[in-house]
Amino acid sequence: MLISTHPGLGSRSRSRRGYAFTAALTAAVYGGVAPAAAEGVSPIAAGGDGGVRPTVVLVHGAFADASSWNGVAERLQRRGYTVVAPANPLRGLAGDSASTADVLKRITGPIVLVGHAYGGAVISGAAAGNPQVRSLVYISAFMPDTGEALGPLGSRFPGSELGTALRRMPVRNADGSRGTDLYVQDSRFHDIVAADRPSASAAVMAASQRPLSAAVFEDMATTAAWRTIPSWALVATRDKVIAPDLERFEARRAHSHTIEVNSSHMVMVSRPDTVTDLILAAAGEPATVHRPLAAPGTRTLVLAVIGSAAGLAVFVGGGLVTAVRRRNSFGR
Repeated sequence: MLISTHPGLGSRSRSRRGYAFTAALTAAVYGGVAPAAAEGVSPIAAGGDGGVRPTVVLVHGAFADASSWNGVAERLQRRGYTVVAPANPLRGLAGDSASTADVLKRITGPIVLVGHAYGGAVISGAAAGNPQVRSLVYISAFMPDTGEALGPLGSRFPGSELGTALRRMPVRNADGSRGTDLYVQDSRFHDIVAADRPSASAAVMAASQRPLSAAVFEDMATTAAWRTIPSWALVATRDKVIAPDLERFEARRAHSHTIEVNSSHMVMVSRPDTVTDLILAAAGEPATVHRPLAAPGTRTLVLAVIGSAAGLAVFVGGGLVTAVRRRNSFGR
C-alpha cells in the first residue's frame, strides 16, 4: 500500500474528499427538493383492466352546463385521467339518459360515471346494461329507484326551497306541443343554489343557466343502475335544492360509500378538491389522495438555499483546513 508523504498530493486528496463530500451533501439536500415539487402525487392504483385508468364522465345537472365541472375536470386531467363532460339536454329523463348512454357507448375501456343533482337521475338510467361502467358517483344528486318520479321523491323530506324559487316559462316543443321550461329566479339563485360562492360568481351562473323541462319531475325512472353498480355519494349539508336528508336516504338505500360536506348545492364548484377525491376513490385510488400539485415554491427555495449554504460551508471549511496544513508543513 503506497502512502504519500508529499504535502501537495495529500492536500489535493483531502480537497477531493472535501469536494466529494460537498457534492454528496448537496445531492442529498437537493434530493429532498424533488419530492416537494410533486407533493401530493401518488401512483395511480391499478384497476381491474390491467391497470388501465378509467375514463371519467361528468354529467351536469339542471340549470347548468358542462362548465360547472371545469374545476374538477382540470384536477382529474392533471392526474392523468381522460375526462368527458357531455351536454345534458335537460328535456326529459328518458331522452337525457339515452343521450348520455350514447356517449358512453363511444368510450373504450372502463368508465367512472358521475352525476350532479338531476344528472344523478340521468346516470342511473344511462349506465344500465353497460358493463364498462365500473362505478357511479352521485354529487348532491337525485338517485331515483325504478318507478319513482323526481317530483314526489324531491318532496319526501323537508329542506328543499327550490319549488318556491322557480320561474316558469311557456315554450313550444319540437313536436309542436306546448310545454314549460323552468329557471331559478335570479334574485334567489345565490341563496338557493350557490350560497357558499361569491355573489358575483352566483350572478354569472344565474345569467347563464339553461332551462329545465318541467316534464323531468313527472318522468318515472325505468331503471336504477346503482342497484348493480358500486356507488359513491356526496351529501351537501347546506343544499337547498335537494334536501340533505333525501341525499342521505338515497345513499343509504344504495349502500353508497358516502361523505358529507359543509357545502351548498354547487359543491363541485365550491369544493372541487373534495369532489375530485371522491371520484378518485371510485376510480380505485386511495381515499383522500388528491391535493393540488405543488409548484416549486417557498419550501423548494428554502431547501435549495440550505443546500447551497451547506455545500459552501463544507467547501470553505475544507479549504481552510488545507491552507492551515500547508502552512504548518512549510513551517517545519
